[in-house]
Amino acid sequence: MVYSSTRPGGSGFAEGGAGIGLRSPHYGAFLEQRPGLPLVEVHSENFFGGGRHLEVLLQVRQDTPVSLHGVGLSLGSTDPLSERHVRALKDLADRVEPALVSDHLCWSSVGGVYVNDLLPLPYTREALAHVAARVWRVQDALGRPLLVENVSSYLELAGAEMPEWDFLAELARRTGCGLLLDINNVYVSARNHGFDPGTYLDAMPAEAVGEMHLAGHSVNRIALADGKELELLIDTHSRPVADPVWDLYAYAVQRMGARPTIIEWDADLPTLGVLLGEAARAEHIQNAHG
Repeated sequence: MVYSSTRPGGSGFAEGGAGIGLRSPHYGAFLEQRPGLPLVEVHSENFFGGGRHLEVLLQVRQDTPVSLHGVGLSLGSTDPLSERHVRALKDLADRVEPALVSDHLCWSSVGGVYVNDLLPLPYTREALAHVAARVWRVQDALGRPLLVENVSSYLELAGAEMPEWDFLAELARRTGCGLLLDINNVYVSARNHGFDPGTYLDAMPAEAVGEMHLAGHSVNRIALADGKELELLIDTHSRPVADPVWDLYAYAVQRMGARPTIIEWDADLPTLGVLLGEAARAEHIQNAHG
C-alpha cells in the first residue's frame, strides 16, 4: 500500500485552526464549556488502558476532531519495533477515528529499557533507511499515514551525513508520511546548536506538513570551569509560547500556509482559559499571515 500526504493542488491535510493539548486536569472544564475547538490533541499511550481517560476522549470526540500524539514508538531505536505498542495504537485509532496520528523522530529505548526522553538520531543514510522501514511498518499496520515530529535536541551525534531538516524531508519523500512541525523545537534546537531556524523551515516540504506544535521553553544558564556561561534552551512545555517562537510560527504560516496547530502545555498547567487564549493567538497569526 502507498501512503501519501499529498494531493494535487494542496497538502491533502486540513488547513488552519488551532487547538490545545487536552490534559486530565482540564477534562471537567472542557466538557462543561465545550469551547468548539477545531482540534484537540492527546497523548496516545494514556488511553491504551481504557477507563475514564478513554470515556472522556470519546465524549470529546463527539463534536471535536482528535489528534493522537504518541511518545512510545521509538522509531529510531535498534530494538525491534514493539508490535504490542503498534497494535494498541491501531486499536485506539480504530475506536477514536482520529483526524491525525503522530509520533517523534527519535529513539527512546535500548535493550528493551525505555528512557524518559526523546533522543536525537545520527543523521546518516543508514539511519534514514532504518527509520523509513519502521515508518512503513507502522503505516501498514495502522492503514493510515503517520505524522513524524522533529524533537528538541541538546547534543549532536558525530558522523552526521546531512542536517536534520534534510533527513526529515527525505523521510517524508521516501515513506509518504506526514510531518508534524514543532516550531518551538526548531527554535530550541537552533539556539542550542547555532543554526538559522529559517533554514530548517525553508527545507520542509510544505505539502507534507500536516500539523504544527507551539509550546513554551525554559532558558538555563550553566557556569563553565573557564568562567564562561553556557546558555541552553530546554523544551519544558511549562510556560507561554515565547515571542521569538511566535515570530517563527508566523514565518512558517507565511511560507507553508496555515496548518492545524496545537498548543502544548504539560507542566505547571494554567487554567483552560489561558490555553484557549494561546490557541486564539495562533489563529490570529494564521488569519494575518496565511
